[in-house]
Amino acid sequence: MTAVGLLLFAYLMGSFPTSYLVGRIRGIDLREHGSGNLGATNTFRVLGAGAAIPVMIVDILKGFGPAALFAGWDGSGDARLALAYGGAAVAGHVWSVFLRFRGGKGVATGAGVLLALAPVTTIVALLVWIGVVALTRIVSAGSLAAATIVPPVAWLMDQPSHIIAFCVAVAAFVWWTHRANVRRLIDGTENRFGSGGQE
Repeated sequence: MTAVGLLLFAYLMGSFPTSYLVGRIRGIDLREHGSGNLGATNTFRVLGAGAAIPVMIVDILKGFGPAALFAGWDGSGDARLALAYGGAAVAGHVWSVFLRFRGGKGVATGAGVLLALAPVTTIVALLVWIGVVALTRIVSAGSLAAATIVPPVAWLMDQPSHIIAFCVAVAAFVWWTHRANVRRLIDGTENRFGSGGQE
């Protein structure tokens, strides 16, 4: 398959509306409940861990698969194309073609991409996420902290320049998708884990 075809396939994989379908199976449109966001956090808030854990796993795999496999399928083995495939999956998750270009915030799918290409960096970011959420009970704070730590960790791990550049892009993208959360964090009105409301 050509690189263009694989980019489209990666976008469609990312677009797979995991949380929306899980909600529909439970008789709920997640766009109309909780924060309205189609990610694992809102799924947990509305439907509980039994629904949110599979959503998170699938959303991670949506990024991991294209980044890990597609550069081999196009015959190039080019790590830069692997990043492009992963980026297309993240874009699909955030702007799903199946849901009128609505979706999640890209954290889990972006983590899947980084897990495929920079696993140690991803593990460090996960530990930061867990620590910040445990201390603050604010999921968005954990996501922002994890995204922020990724570029310097990738640099300290002596990752290739294209990986570091991708980490910077992911961090900027996560901050952009969480811009409403940032405003609420500044105002002191951001929702804490387990209390319902916005994500």
